[in-house]
Amino acid sequence: MSPNAQAKFLRVISGKIFDVILDLRKNSPTFGKWESFELSSPASSADKDNFQMLFVPRGFAHGFVTLEKNTEITYKVNNFYAPQSDSGIIWNDPDLNIKWPIKNPIISERDKNNPTLRQLFPEKFR
Repeated sequence: MSPNAQAKFLRVISGKIFDVILDLRKNSPTFGKWESFELSSPASSADKDNFQMLFVPRGFAHGFVTLEKNTEITYKVNNFYAPQSDSGIIWNDPDLNIKWPIKNPIISERDKNNPTLRQLFPEKFR
């Protein structure tokens, strides 16, 4: 794990997201497993108790898709951002088979070129 890795604490303050965390800790029994969460602000949810926070530990990848326009998220991180350590995994990796609730997301140019988990950790797929 990079010394620049960050743990994150996040909350949706406006709108709604589908959020995914993925275990990338090489020696973890849950390496390559993911969990998803729907997070929303009270104003956008029929479930007024959804104003939950999500903790993303160091060693986990994190991605999300917005489900409503004008969605805003706040983050608290435990380390400074280091662009040289920034990386990602392609959102539609077939090995992960994440059940995203959207078919054609708008993706940044940088994220369109992310590798698969298999490309990043070929030794875990032998």
